[in-house]
Amino acid sequence: MSASATLGFRPAAVLFDMDGLLLDSERALLACWREAARGLQASVDDGVWLSMIGLSDKVCDQLLQDRVGISLAHALRERCHALYDLRVIAGIPVKPGAFELLALLQHHRVPRAVVTSTWRERARQKLAAAELLGHFGDVIGGRDAPRPKPAPDPYLLAAERLGVPARDCVVLEDSNAGVQAALAAGMHAIQVPDLAPADAVQLPGHRVVASLHEARRLIEPALQSAQ
Repeated sequence: MSASATLGFRPAAVLFDMDGLLLDSERALLACWREAARGLQASVDDGVWLSMIGLSDKVCDQLLQDRVGISLAHALRERCHALYDLRVIAGIPVKPGAFELLALLQHHRVPRAVVTSTWRERARQKLAAAELLGHFGDVIGGRDAPRPKPAPDPYLLAAERLGVPARDCVVLEDSNAGVQAALAAGMHAIQVPDLAPADAVQLPGHRVVASLHEARRLIEPALQSAQ
């Protein structure tokens, strides 16, 4: 589906991923993984870290264990998380266009929620540090739904909590796993790829844009035509 095509309907809600979509956290986390690996003299290529994008902690842990073994995976994870904690406290940079898109949705009174693989309290901490938390009616964390992304459960839970039909929701995601979750939930996905590229094959209901600014330009006409 062309990114330039009109949305064609007024969203009942817009649901946001967090890391790599609202927050420029994937680059920060990649830097922490690299530093942790250097400190432990572990040879792990960037492809391992990039393969974790959009997946739950449990799945990421297993991927790392399969690659380097349980002991080294544990040491890498502990050191990386300690380094990343310092960056979270300082505040992860907000992605360009995020505040403008949120202001548009707030102006048109479109309900908003964050749906992330990060556990909820950690997500709230990161959003609050970035002055984003107050823009959302709910935060769905990675442990809140029975199955994590790429299963549809987190997005279906968000729609239920907001009291809107899943089919009328628009999801903003950077990762392919997140897009799979949104489409499996019967929602419309606008993907803004970050470090990992979008899948070459796009399914119905799936658009790919280069930035949140482009996502706003795609959504805005649907809101204005519904007035």
